[in-house]
Amino acid sequence: MDRLKQIESFAAVATKGSLTAAAQAEGVAPAVIGRRIDALEERLGVKLLVRTTRRITLTHEGSAFLEDCQRILADMANAEASVSAGGVKASGHLRVTAPAGFGRRHVAPLVPRFLALHPDVSLSLNLSDRVVDIVNEGFDCAVRVGDMPDSSLVSVRLADNRRLCVAAPAYLQRAGVPQHPGDLARHECLMLSSDASQSRGWAFTVDGEVTHLRPSGRLDCSDGTVLHAWCLQGLGLAWRSTWEVEQHIAAGHLVEVLAGFAAPPNGIYAVVPQRRLLPLRVRLWIDFIKHSYGDPGYWRAAPNAP
Repeated sequence: MDRLKQIESFAAVATKGSLTAAAQAEGVAPAVIGRRIDALEERLGVKLLVRTTRRITLTHEGSAFLEDCQRILADMANAEASVSAGGVKASGHLRVTAPAGFGRRHVAPLVPRFLALHPDVSLSLNLSDRVVDIVNEGFDCAVRVGDMPDSSLVSVRLADNRRLCVAAPAYLQRAGVPQHPGDLARHECLMLSSDASQSRGWAFTVDGEVTHLRPSGRLDCSDGTVLHAWCLQGLGLAWRSTWEVEQHIAAGHLVEVLAGFAAPPNGIYAVVPQRRLLPLRVRLWIDFIKHSYGDPGYWRAAPNAP
């Protein structure tokens, strides 16, 4: 109990910016809060806060520890809510952003089901292919596809995603089937021109190492849905995600090529701000979409396009 009180007091002081404010919120004397912080620092053997008569600032260790403390306190609050009498219902407004193509097919269809489970929650969905700044633009959660760069954000892996090199049977009959990634130089390749996506090119495993190529062709477009349609029309090879092409491959409308050179999968992630206690509605949303994507039958039954 002493340890929990120390953590709660530390998080309160760091958030409110003073011993006095933290003490008033709990209804104790500032000296009590100060003793808890001292005991915590002594137990850990590090300085967490720099206290002067005017202000309190976090040390580097304090900043890192605060993030862990906030997650622990949020987990405890949610665990208690889940077993208390009737629990605590999720409520409030949820702001979610996702890539346009993926969001139309694999985020938007889940929203009505989520709201039916949580009638006191409302939701705004932003679909955009730019990398949205979720902290400064006020979003609770972003769904993102691809490798996650190092950042101050927290990411939760929802599912694996593979990239495949595909073409329509008509194109392969006309142009031949590439046998090696180097053969792409002799093919029409449909390139995504957006700076925010595929910036490193198409990825293949060659001689045990991942290699990135930037093939060329007469057609490129900033919209992946258009590229997908062009590929189905037999206009060239495309490098697309399994969530886009899996059903078309199963139906014979597209054929995977260079499968022996496929790169390791990347991921589909839920991304949330690092320094914020997650409201229950955000945690339930992440759990809901992770459970949905984790069902193997989901991807076979998901809406197809274009």
